[in-house]
Amino acid sequence: MNQRGQVWVETAIYTLIAFVLIGAVLAFAKPKIDEMKDKMIVEQSINMLKEIDNTLRSIGIPGNQRVVDLTIKDGSLKIDGEEDKIIFEIESQYKYSEEGVEITNDNLKILTLKEGGIEKVKITANYGSDRNLTFDGKDQEKIIIKSPTPFKLIIIRKESGEQNRIVIDLKIN
Repeated sequence: MNQRGQVWVETAIYTLIAFVLIGAVLAFAKPKIDEMKDKMIVEQSINMLKEIDNTLRSIGIPGNQRVVDLTIKDGSLKIDGEEDKIIFEIESQYKYSEEGVEITNDNLKILTLKEGGIEKVKITANYGSDRNLTFDGKDQEKIIIKSPTPFKLIIIRKESGEQNRIVIDLKIN
C-alpha cells in the first residue's frame, strides 16, 4: 500500500517538473517568437510602402488610376495630405535599426525609437517636394489601422497643382 502512494507522489512531482520546464522554455522562447513576428511585419510593411511609392511615382497622365492592395497585420498607416507624407508606425519587440538613427531605404526613411520597453518603428515616405497628396480630394489626414481583411488603396493622378507639383488623390475602398 505504501509503494502505491509513492508512485502517485512521484507522478505528481514529475508532472510539476515537466510544467516548470515547459514554462521556462516558453518564458524564453515567446519574446523571441514575438520579435521574429514583428520583424516579418516591419519588412512586409516596407515592401508595401515601396509598392505604393513605385505606383505613385510611375502613374502616368492625369486621369490614370491604380489600385494597390494593403494588408495591415499590425500597426497603422497614416496618409497625411497636409504634410504630403505616408507614414507606417508599429510598436514592436523588433529593433529595425539603431535607436534614434534614421536610415534610408530607397525613398523611405526608417526610424526606431524606444518608448518604455517597446520599440517604435516609423517608416516615412515624403512626397512634399514633387507631389501633392490628398485623401478623398482634400488635404486631410487618414489613419488606417490593422484589419483581417485587405484594403484597396486607389491612387488617382489629377491635374498638376500649384508649383507644378503632381496632385495624387488617394482613396480607400
